[in-house]
Amino acid sequence: MKSLSEIETAVKRASRAVGYSWGNSEEVGKSIRLLELFGFQGIKNLNKYYKDKSIKKFEELNLISEINETSSDAYCPIILGISFLDQIKSVENFKTIKFKKIAYPVIFLSFLSKSSEISGKKIHVRLDQNEILLNLNVNICSSFLNQEIPEFANEIEIKFIDNEDNFTESEWNNLYKLAEDTFVEESDSLKQGAAGAGLTDND
Repeated sequence: MKSLSEIETAVKRASRAVGYSWGNSEEVGKSIRLLELFGFQGIKNLNKYYKDKSIKKFEELNLISEINETSSDAYCPIILGISFLDQIKSVENFKTIKFKKIAYPVIFLSFLSKSSEISGKKIHVRLDQNEILLNLNVNICSSFLNQEIPEFANEIEIKFIDNEDNFTESEWNNLYKLAEDTFVEESDSLKQGAAGAGLTDND
């Protein structure tokens, strides 16, 4: 079994060999490493994409808006992903972000997962009819059960989820009241034995 560091290094070098800069290649290496860690077919999809890239023209999107449509076959998932990362502070303020036609969207998802970590917010993704939740680059939850993510997506919709408690104030108060039973009342003996207590200095 290949280690994650082997995967990252090989992907970085292969990406440079097909024409990406060393900086972009490094980002691709990290992204494919992430996909393999989470159990997605990163290497398989990257191989297919690089083969298609040698015979097809994929559009590169550098400035992301709320609605993005391509006039070519599909967007390049790598340049799109890197652009998304670079613009995370502005795009996270959009209500929704929509893309038409993305090649090998699983590669793009890895960049979105990193974006979730940077923004500190979960990201909800609708990939055609399937839903995906990106949790701060810790895991990826999806409705793709035992099926491969398709090589092309016609529509992708992205929403940043504002951080909120997953419980009511009443539920919190009930739990906190139980926690209070572990509190120990302060006494003179506790004060004297606490760290930093005492009148003498032995140093």
